[in-house]
Amino acid sequence: MENMEPATVLSISVGAALIVVTVMSIYTSFGPPSKELSDPFEDHED
Repeated sequence: MENMEPATVLSISVGAALIVVTVMSIYTSFGPPSKELSDPFEDHED
């Protein structure tokens, strides 16, 4: 582990950040916090 290339460390870091952002987005969209989200189309029906 001590001799990892900087490009490998960067790739792993970017991949991990991408996975974290994706999981948090799915959780926010479909999990319990989604109850607090409002639909702007339903709010402004004519």
